[in-house]
Formats: sequence, C-alpha cells, structure tokens
Amino acid sequence: MKPLHALIGAIALTMLGAPVPAQAQTYDPNYPVCLQTYGIGGDSIGCGYTSLAQCAQSASGRSAQCIVNPYFAGARAPAGANYRRHRGAY
Repeated sequence: MKPLHALIGAIALTMLGAPVPAQAQTYDPNYPVCLQTYGIGGDSIGCGYTSLAQCAQSASGRSAQCIVNPYFAGARAPAGANYRRHRGAY
C-alpha cells in the first residue's frame, strides 16, 4: 500500500503546483464608463466610453446597461477621516 500512498501524494503535489490561468481585468481604468451586456453565453463588461450618453448610444436596443467604472483612474478619492468642512462666515 505504500507505493499507492506515494502515488497519491505525488499527484496531489502536482495538482497544487499546477499554474492557474489568470483572469483578465474586467474594468479598464482609462475610461469612466463601462457597458455591461447580458447574453445566453454569459455576461461581459467592456469599458471604453467617456460618457454615459456615449455608452447609452451603444447600449440602445441591446440587452445591456451602462455603469460607472469603479476603477477609473481619474476618479476622485472619497474624503478621508481628516477631511474638514469649514463653515462660511455668517
């Protein structure tokens, strides 16, 4: 039985070391708007639009919707804990 255990151990180690294909990045950080399409073969997201209006023209008549790209590189970061709003003089 020892050769069988060694074989199973070798197979397990081989499977653990096998490379796993990396997933492609869904959101392109260079564009603020993405088009999410729905289909029988699966959904897809493509970012390549500079405005919601531009994306809406592409989505028109399709099973799709436009979404704001959460990873857009030009997006402003939310105010942090040290953010203070100053009141104006009355």
